[in-house]
Amino acid sequence: MEVALVIFVVAFALGFDYTNGFHDAANAIATSVSTRALTPRAALIMAAVMNFAGALLGTEVAETIAKSIVDLQDASSHQALVVVLAGLVGAITWNLITWWFGLPSSSTHALIGGLVGAGVASNLGVFWSAIVDKVVLPMIISPLVGFGLAFLVMVGLLWLIRNGSPTRVTRRFRLAQTVSAAAMALGHGLQDAQKTMGVIYMALLTVGWANADEGIPLWVKLAAAAAISAGTYSGGWRIMRTLGRRIIELDPARGFVAESVSAVVLYVNAFVLHAPVSTTHTITSAIMGVGATKRLSAVRWGVAKNIGLAWVMTIPAAALVAAVIYWVLHPLLG
Repeated sequence: MEVALVIFVVAFALGFDYTNGFHDAANAIATSVSTRALTPRAALIMAAVMNFAGALLGTEVAETIAKSIVDLQDASSHQALVVVLAGLVGAITWNLITWWFGLPSSSTHALIGGLVGAGVASNLGVFWSAIVDKVVLPMIISPLVGFGLAFLVMVGLLWLIRNGSPTRVTRRFRLAQTVSAAAMALGHGLQDAQKTMGVIYMALLTVGWANADEGIPLWVKLAAAAAISAGTYSGGWRIMRTLGRRIIELDPARGFVAESVSAVVLYVNAFVLHAPVSTTHTITSAIMGVGATKRLSAVRWGVAKNIGLAWVMTIPAAALVAAVIYWVLHPLLG
């Protein structure tokens, strides 16, 4: 039974990684596609390649997911695997719901919410202090930093190019966006693929198939990188329309700034703070920040409000689904 459960967990984790890829493909390329800096197909290919590369750059975020969300130390291997499986089902369910409605919610917070919900339902310990430090505070601070920094950088850039030819400026920033979109896609792989690595690693540790001293096995890294890349290549057109056009009509300069600022925020959280932040929250708030430099009314705040509601609902909704799934699966599999 344990072997079958591990296989199910790994399969569902890679399935979540795939949904994460197509759900969050818009994070990396919506701005570049909407400004016509890249064609949709070229943007997806680039994003898939950079997602794969980013997934292999580090494991700090994966370690946080594996060891700082749910306390599985006193659980049997069977119970621990059911908790992880239920958490994944909760996260996948919320990803699919928000994808269907075109809402750029956070796959990161869906996964964390799913794990927390399953952990609470199983009466196992949850590392609340770590969740506050590594999840809740970054969830609040990262969008604020993304909005504020994007606004300030855009204001400075507008001053620098104030006397430039609009046609020449647009052409140059379209070229620059190929670099900023690649940087954003690299950051997405760095952050989001590691979360799947962390879940698989957690499952392997519970049954003794991985050694905590040796870190995450190479095959786990490659599998997670491949799954998120495949999902990214399959695209996420519903959410891409929301990010690229429904929040604000972007021009190449604003798209470049939004992507560049978001990439910096992702890198700092991954390499310095080891915090699993939401790429969706970061890029969405940066887009709002550059849009606000036109005028506050340029941002479609009604759309932004709907996105904000999805953000607030993500963790509790995924947690509720995961808890119900745990209550159903535990007696059936036990």
